[in-house]
Amino acid sequence: MAIFFWFLNWNLQGLRTHWGFFPLWLGYALTVDGLTFYRKGDSLLCRNPLAYMGLFLVSVPGWWLFELINLRTQNWYYPARDAFSDLEYVCWASLSFSTVMPAVFGTAELIGTFRWIRTMGPGPRIVPTTHTLRNLTMAGALMLILLLLWPSYFFPFVWLSVFCMIEPFNCLRGHRTLMDSTRSGDWRPVWALWTGCLICSFFWEMWNYWSYPKWKYEIPFVDFLHVFEMPLLGYTGYLPFALELFGLYHLVVGLLGLKGWRDYLRLV
Repeated sequence: MAIFFWFLNWNLQGLRTHWGFFPLWLGYALTVDGLTFYRKGDSLLCRNPLAYMGLFLVSVPGWWLFELINLRTQNWYYPARDAFSDLEYVCWASLSFSTVMPAVFGTAELIGTFRWIRTMGPGPRIVPTTHTLRNLTMAGALMLILLLLWPSYFFPFVWLSVFCMIEPFNCLRGHRTLMDSTRSGDWRPVWALWTGCLICSFFWEMWNYWSYPKWKYEIPFVDFLHVFEMPLLGYTGYLPFALELFGLYHLVVGLLGLKGWRDYLRLV
């Protein structure tokens, strides 16, 4: 499926990616899920098909949050936006946004099957003490304020401020957090998310390059050494973005009281 819609997105003329993006990335997500099952006999889809569909649903508001922040920062835009009515744009965009979490979490689980990450030694211990959680929340709030006041200078904070505010809230509410692992020095889930998201970033930017509609960037100070449309330094934003996705997913799961889904993601 992914190869077929990859071909269509790069070779058809006119508007096509608005309907081709979802099946392209669905094919990607199912491919990495199948590879994960092959390597460890378990995967997101096989473990809980209903929860797997839930990833698509949670992903939609998760990415719209960043679209909302981008109204202020204006770091990316869609040149063909005017080709759609507001309702068409919201519907097609939401369908595309739904693939973000399945792709990233599925790739992260696949990465977690490799020996280099499974045998990774312990790292620094970050314990969710009251002091740590308070400082994280204050830092996140400050970053968000600076971002909104002076977006041209503090735009990178969009990829960190959300995580710094969500992680403490999830801790206090008993939702799953990455500090469940880092409190014992286990950074393997973090590395799995980082690596998985970077792999997805390569495919996002590569497939976007010859697609239409597509997105383009206007990023102050770092708009050089492009790899596809994205400036090279811009790829560093995918690292905290992976952590924000993890936090947003467990925020929603926790608030909905889906206790059976708390440990659905098994990154290592």
